[in-house]
Amino acid sequence: MDFALLGWPEEGPRLRLDYRRFSYAGKFVTAQTGKTVLRDTETPLPPLDDERPPPTGGPDSLPPLAEDVVAAVAFNEDRTDPTTLWFRYVTVRRDRRGEGLGPELLRRTAEAAASRGYETVRIATNNPFAYEACHKAGFGFTGRETGMAELVLERPAAAPASVSRETYQSGLDRYRARDLGEREQAFLAAREGADPPTVERG
Repeated sequence: MDFALLGWPEEGPRLRLDYRRFSYAGKFVTAQTGKTVLRDTETPLPPLDDERPPPTGGPDSLPPLAEDVVAAVAFNEDRTDPTTLWFRYVTVRRDRRGEGLGPELLRRTAEAAASRGYETVRIATNNPFAYEACHKAGFGFTGRETGMAELVLERPAAAPASVSRETYQSGLDRYRARDLGEREQAFLAAREGADPPTVERG
């Protein structure tokens, strides 16, 4: 899997993803965030089981549709703390979910942030699956939520966070108190009392 830094926020990188294959595809066209990706140039795209129309060409200023990208993250510097980088949008191609690509991309992007001098990276999650994936990338729950009820997680840019079972479970308890679907409820029940997941390393 090839990791690529497309650019930092001030460089204005743009990325076009097929909205039928990626969540948040439209968020990556903007030039206001930095972006990193994982690419797989060896595995051909599988056929789509989606009757929606394909993305249009768009203006000439946009890059061509990225067909080898399997995961992407967009990020920007914290407005009040220049030592902190926020990961804003993370997406994995639908047919490649469950392969650990999200945690790998988050981990490698954190390492890139450390090499640029950032001390801390943060992310806000809106569901227990993303919460779990972030822990696999070395993030830990801070105990804080955003104004949109997303849980805030962070890690030192240069190394995984040290997370206790109590801290990990306290975030899951926030989700348990919400009105979630059966799939989320089953996941939360299966993680009751469990230790944080092992941090995945490259």
